[in-house]
Amino acid sequence: MGRDLLHKNEERTSLNKDLPESEQNPDRRGRSTASFIIGFHQDDDQHWVAELSCGHTQHLRHQPPWQSRAWVLDPVQRIEKIGQPFACGWCARERE
Repeated sequence: MGRDLLHKNEERTSLNKDLPESEQNPDRRGRSTASFIIGFHQDDDQHWVAELSCGHTQHLRHQPPWQSRAWVLDPVQRIEKIGQPFACGWCARERE
């Protein structure tokens, strides 16, 4: 009638990590590649916007403590980010 709530429920994984079935892309179908930063511009409010290789853009604000991106304010550090991978939130939404 009652269930012993102190009894530990041991769950087992259905697949081992080293099996081919657990590979993220086992059938090798094409997937969108990671986006890269290809440039920057400022919007009408003077906030920096990253231009991405996927065609999307992403605001990059430095507003501590919520967003800490001090590199956005430094032109040398911004230039160093060009060509770096960037996880595009818009592309992630499209894949869902």
